[in-house]
Amino acid sequence: MSQPENAASVTAPALVIRNGQVENDTWLNIHDDQALAAAPAGAAVLVPLSLWLSSRAALLARGQVGVHLGAADEPAQLAPDLASLTLISVDFPQFTDGRGYSIGRLLRERYGYQGELRAVGDVQRDQLFYLTRSGFNAFVLRADKDPYKALTAHRDFSEAYQTAVDQPVPLFRRRQAVLAGRT
Repeated sequence: MSQPENAASVTAPALVIRNGQVENDTWLNIHDDQALAAAPAGAAVLVPLSLWLSSRAALLARGQVGVHLGAADEPAQLAPDLASLTLISVDFPQFTDGRGYSIGRLLRERYGYQGELRAVGDVQRDQLFYLTRSGFNAFVLRADKDPYKALTAHRDFSEAYQTAVDQPVPLFRRRQAVLAGRT
């Protein structure tokens, strides 16, 4: 049986770590207009920023939609539309590429995005603690990594000194507050 012409433009479902659990990803990763046309009506679709910018109205009319940002994409382009997006995924093309951390933090702190922020690409267990600190709340690990083993990553550190999306007050201020409460 031959594959449809657009088979390469839809990515197979993966496992996603969300809310401390491993779940099947129910979102269709759409890569182009042809795949979007072939997607079932009402299916949750994740589209690249370029497709969102060219087809925003049509995408909103079809139902649940998310946008995938590449490491070089500018999150400010999504700022006016954040309330309409259930999911934003951010690509980490290499383990050593830190641009996605900045994108996550900008989306949360500068633009106030409240939905699911998902790290995808070359994402590994060692990054999960830091990704969470940058505002990510969902993760799709690299295909050769076990998401069930990665669930323990958030217990690697009991405390963080610096401020971040998940803790806006530095440790020294939190300690001062505790000491002030004792006097």
